[in-house]
Amino acid sequence: MSASDSDLTPITVVTGFLGAGKTTLVNYILKEQNEWKIAVLENEFGEVSIDDGLVAESLDAPEDLITMDNGCVCCSVRGDLIRTLGQLAKRRKEFDAILLETTGLADPAPIVYTVQTNPKMSDNYRIDSIVCLADCKHLNQHLDEVKPEGAVNEAQQQVAFADKILLNKVDLVTEDEKKALKARLANLNKFATVIETERSRAPLDAILKSDSFNMESILTHAPDFFEDQEEEKKEHNLDLVQSVGIQFKGSLHAQWFNMFMMDLLKDRAADLYRTKGLLSFHGQGDTKFVFQGVHEQINFGPAKNPWAEGEERINKFVFIGKNLDRKELTKSLMECIYKEDEKK
Repeated sequence: MSASDSDLTPITVVTGFLGAGKTTLVNYILKEQNEWKIAVLENEFGEVSIDDGLVAESLDAPEDLITMDNGCVCCSVRGDLIRTLGQLAKRRKEFDAILLETTGLADPAPIVYTVQTNPKMSDNYRIDSIVCLADCKHLNQHLDEVKPEGAVNEAQQQVAFADKILLNKVDLVTEDEKKALKARLANLNKFATVIETERSRAPLDAILKSDSFNMESILTHAPDFFEDQEEEKKEHNLDLVQSVGIQFKGSLHAQWFNMFMMDLLKDRAADLYRTKGLLSFHGQGDTKFVFQGVHEQINFGPAKNPWAEGEERINKFVFIGKNLDRKELTKSLMECIYKEDEKK
């Protein structure tokens, strides 16, 4: 990457079903703030965008509105996103952030892949966070929707991909209904921060330039995520999607871990929506390693800060996806621990 992360323009990807309040959120962000200048890439499902009028009213000038008309950027034609961001690259320094509003049926993985792997994109932009806007009153209905064999429940998938979940319209449900839904969301993706909102009004600093997508975010993740998982609660889970946290002491054998990840991604990439890790490798001194991935696209490298003197070497992993077997994942990962009596 030729540009440092701090020089790259951050992209916040907003997902969520039609009617969850995405357009209201976009309008709120553009109307409520005046210290940041934000470029909106607005992509509503359908041939012609029906939200242009609503969003355009919030912009200083009509030419600031960039709209892609021919359907879903992240599912059908990636070229539109590349072309639009490419055209915007010359002016990107004018903007503090880019907000990419996606269709209600979109999987954000192709967007992430495009930005991270296309040199024209990765030299100018970075994914800052994936924000899922969820309708508190109707989300359970979407999560319960039965799909044909092999098809993905889009609502579960959107929750699984998110760094932030805006639980919108909380004023339309009871306290008990809200608690039950939050518990379900935690099972699907406990890694995501849940922010309760009414009429899509969320604190801007929680949405924009939060840097919650990056590899280092696992370092600040609440330790109780891993501890809760170790208690192995016997709750009956009807959702195919879930989040699994694993941690253990020791240093990993680099070759064995690489083989484990290659096999895992070869067999299960489609089922693994998000992965994150904090690693200690044998023979690498005090270097602390971190990785994060979306499906088979994995970013891996040294953490900004090394292992401190006397700090316990605890490896941490987060897997979010379909049909995950925590015991099998734990067993396979622990087989990657370097043992002094094996000099292979």
